[in-house]
Amino acid sequence: MKAKSTGDLALVKKLNSYIVLNCIRKHAPLSRAQISEQTGLNKATVSNLVAELIEHNLVLEIGPGESSGGRKPVLLLFNDKAGYAIGIDLGVNYIRGVLVDLNGNIEQEYYQKLINQKRELAFDALIQSIDLLIEQATASNYGIVGIGIGVPGIVDQNGTILFAPNMKWREVPLKQMLEQRYDYPIIIDNEANAGAQGEQKYGAGKGIRNQIYLSVGYGIGSGIILDKELYKGTSGFSGELGHLSIDFNGKECTCGNLGCWELYASEKALLEDASEYGFEHLDELIQAAEQGDERVLHLFEKIGHYLGIGIANIINTLNPDSVMIGNRMSRAAEWIMPSLEKTVQQRALSFHTEQLQFLFAELQELSAVRGAAYYAIDRFFEQFKATHQ
Repeated sequence: MKAKSTGDLALVKKLNSYIVLNCIRKHAPLSRAQISEQTGLNKATVSNLVAELIEHNLVLEIGPGESSGGRKPVLLLFNDKAGYAIGIDLGVNYIRGVLVDLNGNIEQEYYQKLINQKRELAFDALIQSIDLLIEQATASNYGIVGIGIGVPGIVDQNGTILFAPNMKWREVPLKQMLEQRYDYPIIIDNEANAGAQGEQKYGAGKGIRNQIYLSVGYGIGSGIILDKELYKGTSGFSGELGHLSIDFNGKECTCGNLGCWELYASEKALLEDASEYGFEHLDELIQAAEQGDERVLHLFEKIGHYLGIGIANIINTLNPDSVMIGNRMSRAAEWIMPSLEKTVQQRALSFHTEQLQFLFAELQELSAVRGAAYYAIDRFFEQFKATHQ
């Protein structure tokens, strides 16, 4: 049998090191012997790899564990404070940011209303949010490992926002613009994709195989998880379900289409109707609903009905395990849900709804920003996998 080349052995070592690190990240605290049992790697290999991970400050020894008869084993812990990531949710009318450790735990938060969507002003506000979060990061071995940003539009593989209809942006090379200022990996994606990832990794989507995450805010975006993987389509542009036509001769949308779903079932649609009664903000409507205002309860019922129409189409097409509503509208779950469920039962095929779960985002308005930060963390560990020897 031909001996493995030096390159093959180096690759095996990289992969094994990544396997051991992942094991510690997911199951710590645990001992070297437990790592060997869970990974199938022999104890000597595990000991060598753990020593290197400790040297790289990614793993810590935290003292003895329980003995099973012999010497007490030394327990290991993933050092989640070895570096930090930044996540940004660039909304149509806000910027939300977080600084997280390498386990995705929030260290600092940032929020600013975005008064003007003009490209230059919005970019300046984005820079300000990133700079403030960087300043708040504690000194660490790896520093800022990356910046992930979710945006309300179609993003290509180069990080260019091709079209963000609600912001009236076209062909904005956001990744390139940020790379001219920051020497960190930059990851740009649609905010609904980021929200789907955030819920799958840290929220209500854990363990769900096929789910549709609907980001219902100023508009409607969606992140599609199929077989626990984010589905992005041939060109990376899937998920624009807010622009499904539900009225073939309906209102004109900023995308150029007529009768788009988000014109009837989004926060913007809700506030347009609510303006008749003097309401301007979702917070006011939620407070009024809590006080039993019949006018506002009817408005939420109407939004639930229109959400149900689009969701029924999605269910009939994709037959998911769950449909999850996230972003700001998730805060109104109790008033939306009855009419939403009723409409879906009327319009979706019964075979598709027998095992269907309706969920509201556990992370609420933080789903996208947590998912954006996850992108940066994931990129860091992929780089570790590729370069560590």
